[in-house]
Amino acid sequence: MAEPASRDVSWSTVAGHERLLLDGDPSLCLAEVAERAGTSLALAQRFWRAMGFADVAPEEVRFTEQDVTALREVADLIDDTDDGLLAPDTPGGGLAASSVMEILRAQSYTMDRLVLWQLETLVADIAQRLHLDDTSARLVALDHVDELVGSLSRQLTYVWRRHLAALIGRTDSEVAGRGREEAGPDLYPLTRSLGFVDIVAFTQRAQRMGRSELSAMLEDFEVTARDVVTSRGARVVKTIGDAVMYISDDVTVAADVVTSLVDELQSGPDTMRVRASLVQGRVVSRSGDVFGPPVNLASRLVDTAEPGGIRMDEATALAIRTGPHAERYVVRPCHEVVAKGLGSVVPWSLARA
Repeated sequence: MAEPASRDVSWSTVAGHERLLLDGDPSLCLAEVAERAGTSLALAQRFWRAMGFADVAPEEVRFTEQDVTALREVADLIDDTDDGLLAPDTPGGGLAASSVMEILRAQSYTMDRLVLWQLETLVADIAQRLHLDDTSARLVALDHVDELVGSLSRQLTYVWRRHLAALIGRTDSEVAGRGREEAGPDLYPLTRSLGFVDIVAFTQRAQRMGRSELSAMLEDFEVTARDVVTSRGARVVKTIGDAVMYISDDVTVAADVVTSLVDELQSGPDTMRVRASLVQGRVVSRSGDVFGPPVNLASRLVDTAEPGGIRMDEATALAIRTGPHAERYVVRPCHEVVAKGLGSVVPWSLARA
């Protein structure tokens, strides 16, 4: 392995990557970006913060023409010209400024996690294939990451379009089957089936594992969970270390997902004991996550399950028992338990017939 690059060479490599990613060397300050985009400095500052970056002084040179174009396109989306964010003669779009900033925050949160995930995967791949320590692998990754920029950018656009098309289709199907609904600030608008799957005794197992073994277990858990959930028409809401939260528009699909997921995770060469929950109910979607009483109930019910068990509430159990594929499952009431925050409850079990 060659000696680590000198400070000057490393700076040159990073500067070259930035030049590629930003379409040139930074030559503008934020005040100039706002002026060229035809917006106020206040909007430029809100834009930069919504994108997930630290505040910069208005006169600090950090930006390129790419930033001007991005800010101008954001301004084109805004139809809120009364707060002085846009120049007087700038035609607004169709969204309130607060809504545009929320969309930017969503992109920022997703992109921050995405680029970290991608770089860490690249580093791990290099370390494994070339038998390098972490520092050396990161230096190699820095030298070669520019070779992936074009491909990753195109894939990002492709995947985004595919997911948006799928979401449009699901939304259309859902609203087509709705009747007139009551409206109000306390209404949970969406009916969903959701739950959690988590690794039993994860803390104790993790304490006995080395870094590589722990990483392999978590990767196997997450990859298996995502494959099983998505292949059956459901979605992963989030992973939380040793747990995954899944969601489906249909309780029948959710039952197939959770039973398949428990079976798949516990059938690997390395025994991984898991437990799960499933609850159907009304929720609200916010920031890519879902909230509401069913989420809280599902998070409590999973703690009441024994290893390999799946727990539901009575209403969800009856929906499966009377559903179109009831013969596929065994649904039974369990012993009464005390669930944190819920008091005494009677969970129901779900298993394949």
